[in-house]
Amino acid sequence: MPVNVSSKISEKNRSIIIAAAERLFASNGFKGTSIKEIADSAGLPKTNVLYYFKTKQGLYHAVLNQILDVWNSRFDQAKEEDDPALTLAEYIYEKMQNSLHNPCASKVFAIEIINGGHNLSDSFLAEHKKWMEGRVTILQSWIDQGKMNAVNPEYLLYHIWACTQHYADFSSQITNLKGKPMKKGDFSQATDELINLILTGCGLSLPKE
Repeated sequence: MPVNVSSKISEKNRSIIIAAAERLFASNGFKGTSIKEIADSAGLPKTNVLYYFKTKQGLYHAVLNQILDVWNSRFDQAKEEDDPALTLAEYIYEKMQNSLHNPCASKVFAIEIINGGHNLSDSFLAEHKKWMEGRVTILQSWIDQGKMNAVNPEYLLYHIWACTQHYADFSSQITNLKGKPMKKGDFSQATDELINLILTGCGLSLPKE
């Protein structure tokens, strides 16, 4: 088999396995999910899963790394000279879109953190902390420049995560309270409300875009 064909098949199988694993980890957590269940959901033999990922822990780390990739946003490259109103509005919008289109990613991460984060690798934790410190530095620079109110940058990020990921992590509660699942229009309205609340609290005007 030509190398490029073999590579494409491997990439496709890995994607199928990771997608199946993410769904099951989101529903059952790490301990509650078996390799066999993942293989069955992916429609592949258990040996295939172990061939690509060796262990359940290895597959779990692959899922977590993909979640971070999915969560990458313009905010990752924010600079001190950027407009905080536009940057934060875009970040909130992207986070809400993730909750709409990929809620399992948020649920996997939430379940892991709620259970103490014991399955997170040292490299994962170090990278996450490095990202957090970088974003706090940017936010503080905007505050020091007088571009926004003197809010606590760390708590601001926690507020944004809590509010945006709520729509993924607690979707069943929202469906129960509303009497129906949220649709794109509902997410659009919720996004506008959240952007307005966060930016107003930071002393920022809503961007015209």
